[in-house]
Amino acid sequence: MSDVVTPTGDGVDPSTLFDAIRSETNRVLVGSDDQLEYLTIALLIRGHVLIEGVPGVAKTTMATLFARASGMESTRIQLTPDLLPADLTGTQIYREATGEFELRRGPIFSNLVVADEINRATPKTQSALLEAMGERHVTIDGETLSLPSPFMVVATQNPIEMEGVFALPEAQRDRFTFKLTVDLPARDDERAILDRFESDPTLGPESVDPVVFPAAIRVARKSVASVHVSDPIREYVLDLVAASRDHPDVAHGASPRATLAFVEGAKARAALYGRGYVIPDDVKALAQPILVHRLVLATDATLSSTSREDVVEDIVTDVQPPGADPDELSGPAPH
Repeated sequence: MSDVVTPTGDGVDPSTLFDAIRSETNRVLVGSDDQLEYLTIALLIRGHVLIEGVPGVAKTTMATLFARASGMESTRIQLTPDLLPADLTGTQIYREATGEFELRRGPIFSNLVVADEINRATPKTQSALLEAMGERHVTIDGETLSLPSPFMVVATQNPIEMEGVFALPEAQRDRFTFKLTVDLPARDDERAILDRFESDPTLGPESVDPVVFPAAIRVARKSVASVHVSDPIREYVLDLVAASRDHPDVAHGASPRATLAFVEGAKARAALYGRGYVIPDDVKALAQPILVHRLVLATDATLSSTSREDVVEDIVTDVQPPGADPDELSGPAPH
């Protein structure tokens, strides 16, 4: 078990928090450091994550392990076409013995909600997540109830299913801070998985211990908020978002929510790498997970099999980053 991260008089170092989560989850996972980094960034900036991948690549396991290592209460919801919004949020139950209605809270009332196969739920049920993800509260029979803090949704979807699925509308996709793609493992990683589970077939989320707790997460968020973002970096973010709207293969580009995700996410990434200021590489590293699910391609681009990933790569290549002058990026000298 890794050392437990708890708040001290000096706060919580986000890099220490991330190292503890990564070390503990890697007792089970193999080759998932990049995804764990983005999950940690999303947690630190109050974001949500959409994970896409074919069956069997440990999407749900990754989310569950991350929740367990970070000390958060988690629930897993298997989304199906017959699931109702009330099955997510909860409802009022009449108790005959008392003659009164009693509130039964749904699985959305958790620190980390794993929404499995979100594209199998109907649009009505998918939309029930919107208020929770955006406003961090839900309304049940006219009563507005706050969700726990921290609160995070990690949804998964299978890209190869074509029948019985409901593609997420643009407004729903935009609620996710990042979209991550989990590919099939490289041969060496798959061999490591084979050896690890042959040695211990019972490996799973229960094999991981909490190494962080919600109080530490809340303190670490304050550390992220203090990271400096220079004016050249802000202009670089604006240039990237503007390029996503002006690209010839794009019908609708990124929203202002993406602009905010770039700035906040870059601050969190800088903190994970032990820096008090953002550099262009922090922004570049977030371009794919922030933009790829937000772009609506033009008809010609879709017909020519142009991918969103290719468009984002074009944007990052074409937009010139600011010069890496440490004095300019790190902000004014302290008085």
